[in-house]
Amino acid sequence: MTENPVHLLEDLIGYRFQNPQLLLEALTHSSYARETPGSCRDNEQLEFLGDAVLNFLVSVALVNAFPEWEEGQLTRARARLVAAAHLGRVGARLELGTYLRLGRGEEKTGGRNKSALFVNALEALVAALFRDGGLEAARGFVASFILPADLAA
Repeated sequence: MTENPVHLLEDLIGYRFQNPQLLLEALTHSSYARETPGSCRDNEQLEFLGDAVLNFLVSVALVNAFPEWEEGQLTRARARLVAAAHLGRVGARLELGTYLRLGRGEEKTGGRNKSALFVNALEALVAALFRDGGLEAARGFVASFILPADLAA
């Protein structure tokens, strides 16, 4: 499968990267990076950072929306919003599989349709937005695509 131009993903998420290399890195699976030395780093480091940024932004949104909730309620709600099941659905809705840069083996085993790869790429995308446009860029994406509409306001 040929890669879709990443500018289509930028159009979809409503953000134009100042450093497009960050977006490419967010979409690069380790299998591709290993098979294409020097092309781009894989998305694992961004995934690590994105997980933390995502947890932070979801936590802030929940505390703002539900000031009366206790810690346990907030923790359970955050866990649902950052769970692989939810993030996988978001990644599928964004059709992240079409933008992933995969190695031959991952391509052959259906990597473009693997929810786990959507989740990893989605977390990496949050970090890429954070690194490129700061907390507000990441917050805008999380509000638009990850939070329910009643929390995104």
